[in-house]
Amino acid sequence: MKKSIFAFAALALAFSTATAQVDRSKAPKASAAPEIKIKDAETFKLDNGLTVVLVENHKRPTVSLQLNVDYVPFNEGAIAGNASIAGQLLSTGTTSRSKEQIDEALDFVGASFNTNSNGLFVSTLTKHQDAVLEIVSDVLLNPTFPQTELEKIKKQTLSGLKSNKADAGAISANVSRMLRYGKEHPYGEVESEESVSAITRESVQEFYNTYFRPNVSYLVIVGDVNRKQAEALSKKYFGAWAKAEVPVATLPEVETPEGTQVVFVPKEGAVQSVISITYPVNLKTGSEDAIKASVMNNVLGGGVFQGRLMQNLREDKGFTYGARSSLSSDKYVGYFAAGANVRNEVTDSSVTEFMYELNRLRDEPVAAEDLSLTLNSMNGAFARGLESSQSIARFALNTIKYNLPKDYYKNYLSKLSTVSPADIQEMAAKYILPDNAYIFVVGNLEVAESLKQFDADGEITFLNYKGEVEEPNTMKPAPADVTVEKIFNDYLFAFTQSSDMKTALKKMKKLKDVTIKGSADLGQAVLDINTYKKAPGKYAMAVLYGGAEVQKQKFNGVSGKSINMQTGAKDMDEDEIAEMKVQAQFVPETSYATMGYTTALLGVDNVNGSEAYVVEVTSPKGEASKTYYDVKSHLKVKNVATGEAPTGEKFTSITELKNYKDQDGYMFPWTTQISGAQDLTIEVKEVLVNSKVSDSVFN
Repeated sequence: MKKSIFAFAALALAFSTATAQVDRSKAPKASAAPEIKIKDAETFKLDNGLTVVLVENHKRPTVSLQLNVDYVPFNEGAIAGNASIAGQLLSTGTTSRSKEQIDEALDFVGASFNTNSNGLFVSTLTKHQDAVLEIVSDVLLNPTFPQTELEKIKKQTLSGLKSNKADAGAISANVSRMLRYGKEHPYGEVESEESVSAITRESVQEFYNTYFRPNVSYLVIVGDVNRKQAEALSKKYFGAWAKAEVPVATLPEVETPEGTQVVFVPKEGAVQSVISITYPVNLKTGSEDAIKASVMNNVLGGGVFQGRLMQNLREDKGFTYGARSSLSSDKYVGYFAAGANVRNEVTDSSVTEFMYELNRLRDEPVAAEDLSLTLNSMNGAFARGLESSQSIARFALNTIKYNLPKDYYKNYLSKLSTVSPADIQEMAAKYILPDNAYIFVVGNLEVAESLKQFDADGEITFLNYKGEVEEPNTMKPAPADVTVEKIFNDYLFAFTQSSDMKTALKKMKKLKDVTIKGSADLGQAVLDINTYKKAPGKYAMAVLYGGAEVQKQKFNGVSGKSINMQTGAKDMDEDEIAEMKVQAQFVPETSYATMGYTTALLGVDNVNGSEAYVVEVTSPKGEASKTYYDVKSHLKVKNVATGEAPTGEKFTSITELKNYKDQDGYMFPWTTQISGAQDLTIEVKEVLVNSKVSDSVFN
């Protein structure tokens, strides 16, 4: 935050120097709306039904084409994510070109090109337009959806979905959609590991064959071309695209919630709550209310720093780094959302402030000065947007898709300038609905109880990360005869596969060193992680990315170094050495007492369907973590600890230990799943016991 403040101060100083004569006691008035010069779009149709929209712009020798396939959204069911993957695959190969050939040819002429589930976009110099459009046409008309590329995209998608399970922001985004629209509505459907796994080359091909048709599509051409050239280009490169009837889905009705409903997804160990106040709205793109409602949302928190939510929750209360709102119009159904990431202890206070600001916008007229600041900001943003060919293409496309007046965007700023405080209050009464909203929070279960006050019925609906109703796990008391000492002893017996302490200690005495070599597949590259332990109390770790060593730790039992490829070597400080002394133990539980750690049995919890004892371990510095030991196997299955990122932001790291196997009479986990600042699944490739690791590894 300090860097942002310093940057803002520097900007303010520069501005004040340049405008020293400005009277700062008065808010700036909204400037007169400038004349917007956007050339009128010309529209024509090809014989196959493709609607072509041309906006001439001869200022620069460039041309861009945006193809929008305008099918009605539909529910994908068991293969949710199929359309998205089809859009990504579209550019990965044709009957005459490989992905590499496509990429190389477009890169050679400096063209920008991407595809998605609703079409494609390409931008190039006018002199290269024929060469580029030949490739783009080939991509659109002759895709082959290569199986190898499909597998790559599925693998990347599945990796992301696995990470999303532990990402509070991703959970919030996905479940918010389900709440707003319902799972049966296409907008409320979220892809899952199961649905992505079920996607095949045939299902992707079927989507393309069914929906990618010219008679439901728009081709928007913007740039240094005239009507005659545009007709020739579109006919030459898109005229052979065959038309066909496209299914029209019937969308289910979407309704706002009855009363204010609090919905909560527990996120174990979370140090922050992700708050979202959201509901659907009936706001159509380009409707009479659209501009006034957009101004209203910007006053509240739609991206400008002066927004009320930002000023209240960040500047005044210090609850968050950022609090914002969005009001989205749509052809079918739009939505409102306001949210922030806040500390656990201020979750309920933050919701109180959100609700206060929502109600204030409805109940009190906006001050003229505040409205003026918002209008000036929106003026500038619109003017900057005119520099982008994609923005101009979007304006032209919206005009014809939504049947807007031809001068809608030309008159945008003049309409913006007429928005009054009364208009803001009218829009707030219509679209700000604090009494018919979902107050949705992803966070630590301990904050849930404080949110009951906001629910119309005083109840909380608990969901899991999939949006399914699921009561949260609640820890129960451990049996009276179970102690921390017994749990630690049982773990030692399980690790050494012993039935009594004498045998266990004898086996521990025989254990001289352990080497564990594992790897984590990051999709684009593999992360190799090798750890070494040697008695008495030595530890080392090496991390390799793509085969190159990027990080290393060495601890010889007395001193140590941390070595980073970017920052170099650094001697471990006192705290790091203390941590290494515990890390270096084969079974740290046997050394907690002598190292000044305290322990407490919290109870019995559920870990992946099995009961586990939960032991809180507190370091001499007062840092606490929780370790889980399976009730039946007695093995360590989970650890939850709070860490701090380089930015200073706190995060919770959850480590799950799975797939235990015997190696020379000792039990080791061969799968480690880590979620927190970074999500990793480490699969062990090799465990070596008593392999005579050299002392040089630790020095």
